[in-house]
Amino acid sequence: MDTIYLDHAATTPVHPDVIREMVDHLKNYGNPSSIHGIGRQTRRVVDQARKIAARSIGAAFNEIIFTSGGTEADNLAIIGSALANRKQGNHIITTSIEHPAVLETCKYLERNGFHVTYLPVDASGRIDVHSVKNHLRDDTILVSVMYANNEVGAIQPIREIGELLSNHSAIFHTDAVQAFGLLPIDCKELGVDLLSVSAHKINGPKGIGFLYAKNGVKLVPHQYGGEQERKRRAGTENVPGIGGFAKAIEIMMKKRSENYAKYEQFRRQFIDTLQKGNISFKINGQLENTLPHILNISFPGTNVEQMLVNLDLEGVSASGGSACTAGSLEPSHVLKAMFGSDGDPLFNSVRFSFGYGLTEEDIRRAAEKTIKIVKRLTS
Repeated sequence: MDTIYLDHAATTPVHPDVIREMVDHLKNYGNPSSIHGIGRQTRRVVDQARKIAARSIGAAFNEIIFTSGGTEADNLAIIGSALANRKQGNHIITTSIEHPAVLETCKYLERNGFHVTYLPVDASGRIDVHSVKNHLRDDTILVSVMYANNEVGAIQPIREIGELLSNHSAIFHTDAVQAFGLLPIDCKELGVDLLSVSAHKINGPKGIGFLYAKNGVKLVPHQYGGEQERKRRAGTENVPGIGGFAKAIEIMMKKRSENYAKYEQFRRQFIDTLQKGNISFKINGQLENTLPHILNISFPGTNVEQMLVNLDLEGVSASGGSACTAGSLEPSHVLKAMFGSDGDPLFNSVRFSFGYGLTEEDIRRAAEKTIKIVKRLTS
């Protein structure tokens, strides 16, 4: 039985061209910090990748810090900027629907004397810019709001928040791990100071990402050793990962508009098929304000664990929410923030997410299998 992979928000298959690129770099074993020819050869790979990464978000070459992924980028952004600016204040603003890489980092800072405000969201999963404004204080040193949510796809008003903060001294960070690859990003236009990205969400390898840090933004590194990444992130560079990431970014930039339209069509087809199947379901979030590749659906009368097991048995890979909390029995913190702690969607929602390699036939078959399962579980 062929598996239909509908969990691209968790991770994506590595593009064949990226694999070939990485294999070539694996053969080149030089250390980028070495001054001899073999070292300089790998240094050129890192420098070229940094240019490609910077160009993809309208940044400067020296504003890109390569990390081990989105989690490290979030940690460096939040802890690094909080510690660097502690003398100016100890108040941080974030949202209740952030990825655990942000939420757990903020909780760590709370245990170490910082005060964190967690902004609520409405039923669509979006925050209100006025809520940010109302909670800003003189001692607010950092605002961290994700660009788009990984569970329901809700896109946040990042540009508007950036404009609001242009008259405040707080550093503005956004976790753009889900948004990068589908939404055009220009850091200067958005008004962000720090931005996190991960390669494995755009058909690149796992274990590599980057943090955009605007020139002049102070960061205290939390990894010590050599002077790599302009003393901001010690450790010998992951050259195969960086090279593969650069190739994935190049492919993404060429295909972004095409992919956006394709995933919108997939989402519409999936919904239309469910409607024709005469089953009860509700979409979590507003389609016009969400990423096109994420579709979070509540199926009344079902249980999310039963749904996922049955989908898997039918050859459909989906998710109950963030892959980083997939082993938890706790309901999704995102859906809890949207619907309250007792809302039915907390216990019967499935996230389907689309990406590279899928066809319209795959989408139709997956939706038909979903209909069959829902009818069986609710009969």
